[in-house]
Amino acid sequence: MAERYDVVVVGAGPAGLAAAHAAAGRGARVGLIDAQPRAGGQVWRHDVRHGVPSLARRHVAAALESARVDWMAETRVTGVESGGLLVEDARHAGRLEYAALILATGARELLLPFPGWTLPGVTGAGGLQALAKQGWPLDGRRVVVAGSGPLLLPTATTARGHGARVLGIHEQAGRDAMLGFTRGLWRWPSRLVQAAHLRTRLTGVPYRWGSVVVAAHGDERLREIEVEGPRGRERVACDHLAVGYGLVPEVRLAQMLGCRLEPEGAHWRVRVDARQCSSVANVYAAGETCGIGGRDAAIVEGAIAGHAATGATAAIKTLARRRRHARAFAAHLSRHFVLGTRVRELARPDTLVCRCEDVPLAALDAFDDGRAAKLATRCGMGACQGRICGTALAELGRCAPHGMRPPLLPMRLDSLA
Repeated sequence: MAERYDVVVVGAGPAGLAAAHAAAGRGARVGLIDAQPRAGGQVWRHDVRHGVPSLARRHVAAALESARVDWMAETRVTGVESGGLLVEDARHAGRLEYAALILATGARELLLPFPGWTLPGVTGAGGLQALAKQGWPLDGRRVVVAGSGPLLLPTATTARGHGARVLGIHEQAGRDAMLGFTRGLWRWPSRLVQAAHLRTRLTGVPYRWGSVVVAAHGDERLREIEVEGPRGRERVACDHLAVGYGLVPEVRLAQMLGCRLEPEGAHWRVRVDARQCSSVANVYAAGETCGIGGRDAAIVEGAIAGHAATGATAAIKTLARRRRHARAFAAHLSRHFVLGTRVRELARPDTLVCRCEDVPLAALDAFDDGRAAKLATRCGMGACQGRICGTALAELGRCAPHGMRPPLLPMRLDSLA
């Protein structure tokens, strides 16, 4: 199976939808693919109880209702070839060829190991959102949300909206950092309104600064957590802990394509120019894969990439100011939600770092090279292919598994054949 498009967009979140809409509006034949059954990405994931926001419905409709956009749901990129992508859906494997490619692959959640983080009932903050929206039962369950960054508020709001008893929100950033962040929001009034709206919906839920979950305890499932903050250390009985330390750009496909990367803290992002073009000709990138910037940055960068991929450079100039404003907010976030040393020192020698292969932190002490550690301990060789442990180890400054070999994701044997 092979198909050729003027533009192929990988990822149907805010950036990918905006890119597909812009490219189709310029007369291009667009192939839009995503691994999920519905468009919207993580930020606009369909909620079985509440649907999606009106903004999401408008963007999804604008992209998918165009006759020039072929929507390919539940389709994954497994590899690359010259001028094409190798893809797989539930039934077939094939090749998508393109004149221009737009990467809108988003981000993945940063999870850091701590004692008890592998217990059933412990997930990422974004992970809890995804579970709740897909119908995972939370009615009456006692939930604690912890970690760092603006994702904590919507996670707690989603949990409460699905019937959970949210016992508290624990933000690792300190009081001064949080006050500085809040004082600077006057430059982005819509963000200030959004934060106020979320906080109103969480009336009665404690929000604690400088507070870190240091351990989780239980037998066959989570029973209670230990929290360390300005009040000292305390134990909290709960049924579910959602803890996430922000997001990390998803760059594996870009890396496989040979795109130049640049540092994003301890991680990497795709380097792009003013047209969202990467270092590889006719390969563009937009949204979180270019650095964590949020929904607004993703939408405007997706539109720029869609126009640039079809040669409509005049339209890009009108969007440049919006991009600068959105990216300024991203910089404001990163300045005030810097991870403290404390959260990087939670894991003990016997704490599992690679959950797929049951590799404890102490097993990696003898290695400086990620490849050597992988060969000796199997760290990063499990089902997630190092996406969890590799990201965590990079943040901890340890020997993270590295390198990218096809396939990009696990695939069926008949597809390989």
